[in-house]
Amino acid sequence: MSVFKRKYASGKTVWRYMFSGPGSTMEDRRLIAESGFANKREAADAEADRRTKELQKHALAKAGAINVAAALPTTFAMLLQEFFRQHAEEKLAPKTIERYRELAAYLAPELVAMPLGEVTPLHLSREWNRLLKSGGHHRKTKLARPLSAKSVRHVAGLVSSAFARAQRWGLVTINPVTHSEPPVPKKHRGLALSPAQQALVFASATGPWCMATFLEFAAATGARRGEVLALRWSDIQDGRAIITRSLGQTRQALAFKGTKTEKPRDVKVPASALAALEPHHRRQNEFRAKFGPSYREDLDLIFANPDGTPLRPNSVSSAVSLLFQRLGLPKGASLHSLRHSHGSHLLADGVSLPVVSERLGHSSVRTTADVYAHAIRGQDDEAALRWDEFQRRGTGDRLQRKLQ
Repeated sequence: MSVFKRKYASGKTVWRYMFSGPGSTMEDRRLIAESGFANKREAADAEADRRTKELQKHALAKAGAINVAAALPTTFAMLLQEFFRQHAEEKLAPKTIERYRELAAYLAPELVAMPLGEVTPLHLSREWNRLLKSGGHHRKTKLARPLSAKSVRHVAGLVSSAFARAQRWGLVTINPVTHSEPPVPKKHRGLALSPAQQALVFASATGPWCMATFLEFAAATGARRGEVLALRWSDIQDGRAIITRSLGQTRQALAFKGTKTEKPRDVKVPASALAALEPHHRRQNEFRAKFGPSYREDLDLIFANPDGTPLRPNSVSSAVSLLFQRLGLPKGASLHSLRHSHGSHLLADGVSLPVVSERLGHSSVRTTADVYAHAIRGQDDEAALRWDEFQRRGTGDRLQRKLQ
C-alpha cells in the first residue's frame, strides 16, 4: 500500500495515501490521494476502500464503453479502434498490440477519416506509394524520410487484418487491401557468424553480469531472445530446456507470455552450455545471499538482474549490438544472428531440416526452408557430389572413364 506520513513543524503528524488509478499508463497517469488521517491503520483502511470503489467505477465505465448496442464503426478510424479493442479482449501480447498501434500511426489522417465503404484499392495503393516516399521521419530532425518496403508491407498487413474483421462483422463486402498493390520487400539472407566469431563474442562479452553465459546459451540452443530471458531453473530438466513462454517488453512494462507459435517445446542443451551454467548458478547464489529476502526467488529466472528481477530484452539487444560493433563484426550482426547461426551451422553439418525446424520452434518446416534457403542450396551442392560418388561406386571404372 502507498501510505505515507508527514510531520509538520508544529509537531503534528498526519498520514496520507496515494496510488495510481485503474487504467493508468506511463503516458496517462491518474493519481488518487487523500490526507488527514490520524494513524497508519486508518490511512491504509481508507486506501483499501477507495481502491475498491475506483476499481468498480473503472469496470462500470469499461462495460459501458463496450455495450453491445454501441454504434457500429462507420469510418476507417472507428474500425481500427474496434479492431484494437477486440485484440485487447482476446488478450494478445501487449507488444503485438503496441506494434499494431505504431503501424497505424503511419497512415495518413485523411485516409483514416474516410467512411469504410469508400476506401478503395486505389486509395490504398496511393497510400503505399506515399509511405514509400515519405512515410517515416528522422528521430532527431523529424523531417520526412522514406519507409522501407518491409515496413510498408507490415502496415498493409495491419490494414488487411482490420478489413478482414470488418468483412466478418458484416461491415464491408470486400477487403480492399487484397486488390491493392503493397510493395514486395527484397529477401535478405540472414547473417550467420562463424564458430570463431562466436567464440570471440563469448570471450569479449560485457554488460549485465550474466551476458557471456546468456550469449553462449542462446547460441547453443537457437532459442529466441525472449524465450531465453524467460527460462527458469525449473525449466532445465535432464539436460533439456523446456521452453513454454517468452519475456516481452512494451513501453509500459515487462510481461511473460506464450512462445511465438504458442506451442511449448523442449530443446536438448549441448554439454558445453550446461557446463557454462554451473559457475553462473554459483555466482547467482552469491547474489541471492547478498539480497536476502528482497531477492525475487519466486521468479526463479536463470538470466536476471543481481536481485533476481527480469532483464529488459531491448537493453540486452542494445548491449549485444554495441559489443558486435566494437568487435568489428559484419554490419547488421545482432543478437538474432546467434539464432540464425545456430540453424545455419546445423544444416551445414547435415542435420535434417525437420529436426532444425523443431529445434528452432518454427511454425512449419516450410518456414525453416524459406529462412535457410541459402544453407539448403549449399547442401544441394554436396548432394550433387555425393551422387557422382555413388554412381562411381555402383558402376565401377566404366562411368569413371566416360566422365574423363
